Amino acid sequence: MSFYWRRLVLGVAALFILSGVLGRAQTGTTDESKRKVKTRVTPVYPDLARRMNVAGKVKIDVVIGADGRVKTTRVVGGHPLLVQVCQDAVREWKFAPAPEETTQTVEFEFRTAE
Repeated sequence: MSFYWRRLVLGVAALFILSGVLGRAQTGTTDESKRKVKTRVTPVYPDLARRMNVAGKVKIDVVIGADGRVKTTRVVGGHPLLVQVCQDAVREWKFAPAPEETTQTVEFEFRTAE
C-alpha cells in the first residue's frame, strides 16, 4: 500500500475513533465572544448516518469575510458521514459585518433517537 493510501486510511480511522456517540437532535453553536450569526442553516441528519446510529460532534473552523459571508471552511473533527452536511450548512450562514476577516469554530452535535 502506498504511503498516500496508508495515510488516508489512518486519517479516516482516526476520525471514526474521535467521533463520539451521544443522544438525540442537532444544534450549532459558536463562541458568544465572536461574531454574531444573523442567518443560520441547520444541517440535515443524513439517512445513512441515522440508519447506522452514527452520532457525535462535528467541529468546523470558519473564515468569515468582513461582509459577514463565509469564505472558507475546514473540518477540525467529526464522523465522516456527518461532516459534509455540516460544511454545506455552515457555508450558507451569514454573520454580522466586521472591520476585518475573522475565524471561529462552529460545533454541531448529532444525537440518535433513544
